[in-house]
Amino acid sequence: MARIKGGLNARKKHNRVLKLAKGYRGARSKQYRVAKQSVMRALASSFAGRKQKKRDFRALWITRINAAARANGLSYSKLMYGLKEAGVDIIRKMLSEMAVNDAEGFKTLAELAKSKA
Repeated sequence: MARIKGGLNARKKHNRVLKLAKGYRGARSKQYRVAKQSVMRALASSFAGRKQKKRDFRALWITRINAAARANGLSYSKLMYGLKEAGVDIIRKMLSEMAVNDAEGFKTLAELAKSKA
């Protein structure tokens, strides 16, 4: 059986990595060995970044809710406790949207939470 050389597959693999490294500076976008390291690190960082983004947004929502709650004479924790006691099941993302765009609706929820807390 004839021997098959691996040049074509190696070239494809190298080109795939170099394509991902497009836009990197210097050797990182030209040399396979350096590009591979940079791409591996970038992919790891992007995976971690997708997880971090969720944490960052939750923190932002909580900050907005807290600011609106304090404007209505409550702390964040008292607001959330009052809503839970009142049986209001609303996610923080929607509460945050209400705090920013619908002050009257948020005020109604805050009053409900105040009465239950």
